[in-house]
Amino acid sequence: MGRPQTAAAFLLRTYGKRDGVWIMEKEEIRRQIEEGSCVIGIELGSTRIKAVLTGSDYRPAASGSFDWENRYENGYWTYAEEEIISGLQACFLDLKKSVMEKYGIVLRKSRSIGISAMMHGYLASDENDRLLVPFRTWRNTTTAEASAALTKLFAYPVPERWSVSHLYQSILNREEHVSRIRHLNTLSGLIHYRLSGKRVLGIGDASGMFPVSTETRTYDVSMADRFDQLINGMYPWKIRELLPEVRTAGQSGGYLSEEGALLLDPEGDLQSGIPMCPPEGDAGTGMTATNSVKQKTGNVSAGTSVFSMVVLEQELKNVYPQIDLVMTPDGSLTAMVHCNNCTSDINAWVNIFDEVLKLSGVSVKRDELFRMLFLESQKGEQNCGGLLNYNFISAEPLAGVREGLPVFMRTAGSEFTLAGFMRAQIFSAFSVLKKGMDLLSQKENVRIEVMQAHGGIFRTPGVADRYLAAALNTRISVPETAGEGGPWGMALLAAYMTDHDLPLPEWLQEKVFRDTHPAVIEPEEEETKAFAEYMEKYEKGLPSIRKAAMDLND
Repeated sequence: MGRPQTAAAFLLRTYGKRDGVWIMEKEEIRRQIEEGSCVIGIELGSTRIKAVLTGSDYRPAASGSFDWENRYENGYWTYAEEEIISGLQACFLDLKKSVMEKYGIVLRKSRSIGISAMMHGYLASDENDRLLVPFRTWRNTTTAEASAALTKLFAYPVPERWSVSHLYQSILNREEHVSRIRHLNTLSGLIHYRLSGKRVLGIGDASGMFPVSTETRTYDVSMADRFDQLINGMYPWKIRELLPEVRTAGQSGGYLSEEGALLLDPEGDLQSGIPMCPPEGDAGTGMTATNSVKQKTGNVSAGTSVFSMVVLEQELKNVYPQIDLVMTPDGSLTAMVHCNNCTSDINAWVNIFDEVLKLSGVSVKRDELFRMLFLESQKGEQNCGGLLNYNFISAEPLAGVREGLPVFMRTAGSEFTLAGFMRAQIFSAFSVLKKGMDLLSQKENVRIEVMQAHGGIFRTPGVADRYLAAALNTRISVPETAGEGGPWGMALLAAYMTDHDLPLPEWLQEKVFRDTHPAVIEPEEEETKAFAEYMEKYEKGLPSIRKAAMDLND
């Protein structure tokens, strides 16, 4: 066997050039779709479900999407079960439409499929696979008591978002449904089960359900035993009996069943029997999409929430409730700083500006409006000049804010301009993340060479990425593929399952990212100092925000 074909080598044979960029010829992609050698990745994110089809060069060839939004019902952030399925179907049908419009062919088969979704949360079902309570998402912060108790019991950080925190809080609340639980899952695992009939879960997503051992790469036995002793036979199950089987990148997740094919594609065109890789969480797909699964690498994923992932060389010396310990898709220990809020507050303000423009009879495309506002932020004072923003649409445990309360504040005499306002908005998106990352750098001396960043907030080059570099005092790189995000990362993991002749980090570097050279933003001393000055005022304002959030939501 010769050297494995790289994306670059494939370019030379099958690409044409357009505007200085190598583009795979449509006929070649059409042939691959027809013969079923393309790969599909689907991710159910917080605000959008998206599907990506990749060719043999691992680059996106078509995509589909469906926009949705969580609802706050009966004290919980949730998505209706019917909407989960209908949204998944609408997304896939949109992908089929894209394939037909671009290549004139019906999408009937693929080499493999991967399902990803927002991590954590609580999906409990009975022996007949019926959900016992509506989906409780990662956004819920109703499990503080359980989280604190389990963190102490395990001497291991167990965040409020984790499935076991939700389970134990349900026990503490004496909820009736707990005795009838037979299966627990994440959203990606539930969809995968509906499509394949297999109760399996990628190790990254599994590590957000219950602590996973770095040695055995499955749920930690000693911690599971401690949990079972804690509940002392109150229920007719043991914790490990409820959890899906853990699998790592490259392993099989089963096959698309006939029922699953019809569920995904109600039009009946998609063939069953397609191999499926283990489902993963959006953190794992973000790491994959940014080539950040190797030790000493890291990435920041920014959307409705924002989180950083730093792949560790060794375990942390101390336990920090602010830092999750999860896994890369191939099983390396990763420090995760997760913040519940990121872009939702910015989006809300942009909607207001859009309304003003429409009242004036002006129509501006949404992407262009974001671009203009982000560029305008560069004209503001570097430390925001007394303007402060707290983007807490929902509770933010890492900041000690127990209820959602977005607040914009300005000191008397501050210069109140659109530029300063937008700069404070974008600073706010990274402020809580900085608090967690400072723990890693200052308390654990964790160092990384560069953080890869992806998410819509980085679409305008040289703005949010530069502010993030100042916030973290770290080099920031936004890959060319950053806009593709999790669904593309999931497609890569699905491709890896059928082509894993190298360990995942080497495979990504050699076959996917070898010829990419993204620009790197260096933190500038003056801007880093300015962000620190902003944070000093931000910290001083937090106690009043905490109190107001509790008082106004009482």
